[in-house]
Amino acid sequence: MNSKEFEDRLLGVGFPKKDVYGSLSIPVYHALAYEFETAEEMENAFCGITQKHTYSRVTNPTVQYFEERVKAVTNAFGVTALNSGMAAISNAFFTLAWSGSNIIASRYLFGNTYSFFVNTLTSFGVEIRFCDLTNPEEVSSNIDENTCALFVEVITNPQMEVSDLKVLSRVAHDKNVPLVADTTIVSFSAFNAADLGVDIDLISSTKYISGGGTSLGGLIIDYGNFNWEHSYKLKQYTSLSQSAFHFKLRKEIHRNLGAYMTPEVAYMQSLGLETLNIRYERVSKNCLELAKLLQNLSGVVSVNYTGLLNNPFYEVSKKQFGEFPGAMLTFDLESKERCYGFMRKLNLIKRATNLFDNISLIIHPASTIYGTYTLEQKALMGIKETTLRLSVGLESVDALYNDIKEALL
Repeated sequence: MNSKEFEDRLLGVGFPKKDVYGSLSIPVYHALAYEFETAEEMENAFCGITQKHTYSRVTNPTVQYFEERVKAVTNAFGVTALNSGMAAISNAFFTLAWSGSNIIASRYLFGNTYSFFVNTLTSFGVEIRFCDLTNPEEVSSNIDENTCALFVEVITNPQMEVSDLKVLSRVAHDKNVPLVADTTIVSFSAFNAADLGVDIDLISSTKYISGGGTSLGGLIIDYGNFNWEHSYKLKQYTSLSQSAFHFKLRKEIHRNLGAYMTPEVAYMQSLGLETLNIRYERVSKNCLELAKLLQNLSGVVSVNYTGLLNNPFYEVSKKQFGEFPGAMLTFDLESKERCYGFMRKLNLIKRATNLFDNISLIIHPASTIYGTYTLEQKALMGIKETTLRLSVGLESVDALYNDIKEALL
């Protein structure tokens, strides 16, 4: 989808009901509960016979409008908006997994995702099988009848590994297993995950979508392509909906876990969607240009960005995500001490976590996101003490480069 088509679809999504004042922006419905004319009307809404709103933990008009806009630009079957990226991951896997099931994943995972898998899900009897996702034979050999999902980060954070999604999709689908992907690092305005074989897309909308670090949010996007008759847990719902996953998620899991997006956040992120493509193109171009400059900067040992020609994942990254694969890069200095000294001297770039704010942000992953892990665990996850993660913002490349250059002196 080109940028014009993305924006035309997005801006063409109308309100489900005409606003009484003719507002061009969806109102923020702070309502918790909704009044009904009769008990019968109330019963039909609560039992799912009609689609009227009942309680804002379950659905809300402002959140629903945000979901519909995402649905329009992704061609999804169903979209569920939640209050963080981790809420999206946890809700998705509580929908998919059961005690005795297993998940195939790489050890190269974002720290909290790794913790959710290893510490939280395993306590419910779910096994995590770690594989090299760039090795399809190894992945295939680990899938069995109890595998509930193959999970992949499309560009791992912060290791920057890229797996071939079409290959993983074929491996997973040959074994009747869904491919679940965290696509946060690359905006859905830049590529179509479903075209690459992804069945369930998990996104931290806190990042690009929020429009400059304005709000926390998460999305579960169900493309409606997987045959859930093959799922031990979800096959009983296949007669009730085109997607048993979406039915189970909306009718049980998200209601019971209580992590639905708030209307205030949905309003801000719906506005963020309107400038998403423009901002993504700008920060991604900045990131590539800056990565090229850093390669030749004294004091920088190495630079990792999959848009660089010499990157080992350049070809697969370009095939899947185009010329500008997101606005996150990493680079290595000589030591942890050198990293700390460098960070102290930065002026323009802010020492803060988060990705894809309008402001450039830097963090030392080993001592922060992975700070509570042992050295052995960090080594297995590919986390080095010499690595810095940079989220590139909207500042000029010259200003960012000069800030880094001065801090290296």
